[in-house]
Amino acid sequence: MAGLKRRDILLGATGLGAAALAGPLRGVANATPKPDFKLQSQMTSYAFGDRPLTDGLFSTVAGGPPPVIRLKQNVEATLRLENGLKDHTTMHWHGIRLPNEMDGVPYLTQMPVATGKTFDYTFTPPDAGTQWYHPHCATMQQMANGLTGFLIVDEAEDQGFDADIAINLKDFRIGEDGSLRPFFTPRGASRGGTLGNVITANWREASVQEAPSGGLARVRILNSDVTRIHRLALPNLPGRIIAWDGQPVDEDIPWPTREEPLLLGPGQRLDVVFRMPDDEGVDTFIESRISGSYRTIDTIRTVGGSSLKRNIAVVRPLPRNPIAEPVLAEAETREMIFGWSPGGEGSNNGLCGTYGFTFWSIDRNPWPGDAVEGVGPVAVLEQGKSYVLRLRNESPNAHPIHLHGLVFKPIRSDQRRLPANYTDTLLLLKGETVDIALRADNPGNWAFHCHIIEHQKTGLSGYIQVV
Repeated sequence: MAGLKRRDILLGATGLGAAALAGPLRGVANATPKPDFKLQSQMTSYAFGDRPLTDGLFSTVAGGPPPVIRLKQNVEATLRLENGLKDHTTMHWHGIRLPNEMDGVPYLTQMPVATGKTFDYTFTPPDAGTQWYHPHCATMQQMANGLTGFLIVDEAEDQGFDADIAINLKDFRIGEDGSLRPFFTPRGASRGGTLGNVITANWREASVQEAPSGGLARVRILNSDVTRIHRLALPNLPGRIIAWDGQPVDEDIPWPTREEPLLLGPGQRLDVVFRMPDDEGVDTFIESRISGSYRTIDTIRTVGGSSLKRNIAVVRPLPRNPIAEPVLAEAETREMIFGWSPGGEGSNNGLCGTYGFTFWSIDRNPWPGDAVEGVGPVAVLEQGKSYVLRLRNESPNAHPIHLHGLVFKPIRSDQRRLPANYTDTLLLLKGETVDIALRADNPGNWAFHCHIIEHQKTGLSGYIQVV
């Protein structure tokens, strides 16, 4: 653990939260003016269709999913986390390039936030796009039980869409009695992950969104699930994919169909613009292949009477974000191996929960846990330099690999064509090797892990250090 010291960990174990311990991390309650957003993590209840009301769900509001947070590009914001849960927590802002101390990774960048304590996350998002937020402490339970939400950073100028629709794809595991079943199972963790049996969009099994007839609808799809890799098929409408994992596309992505679906792994996002049908009351279906057949995961319905008669040809590419391009001719190549490592001891995650199993590794070394001292980075990169990271998957399963604090561009795969679009999360297929390029322009210790959370918590995790 290269972040905080053992003294801090021991203090944290006495019940002092991040507000008392963080000091220079700016985590002291009331140390900043009134926050722009206040998130109170809490237990809530919710009815899934005709299922009994389920206790044990986590959200930041009562009786429903966490809200969509909207920030403005290049405008500083303070988001105050108030921990109303019985367990410690933190909040990570997935996809945001921010100062390392605001990244929300326990022990690496901050102490876990204790029950009843607060932590102020203050940052200025340099990039517009579709991002999201979720805990990084007690991650398995808190995310699986619902604590995931959109974090949208609006472009400096309005892009002229007639609707902006956010679709958060999330599974739940619910028993016949309405109780939440554990998402972590040793069998699932050692394979592709434990799947849910209630598949929702925005916590609804039959989610319906609305868009103006004949209008241009920007649809943001987030896979915030802890396990499921969606195989998306989009409707046969005039449309265009305009962003991938929060970044405007540089190379076109083929329109997903049932014959050639688009893989959207946990942590990934897709922005699409649809030209909606002219008639009112027409349903458009977004589908995913689940258990061998396609099913509707969200419906967009036209409303508003007369058609807006918009022309999709007027849709411009989204403004590029200020990303420093890697210089491939000067780039140094580093190889990383993602492997299966059964039979090891469980990790020590300190105040953030621990599982007694190790199944996965990076470079043959399973992550020993967030709270273990003396653990070095999987790579040390020099600030400002360009690198090619060769990601080699020698395991029997796919892994959505997420890098905090930086973005990268896939440049080649030995199995498929990958559009060279910037991303922070790459779905690495079974047996695949992918080269990604990046400029190491954000100093700090940046978590680097699989976003199938059972894999992350059983060894497939580490961090990259930029110095």
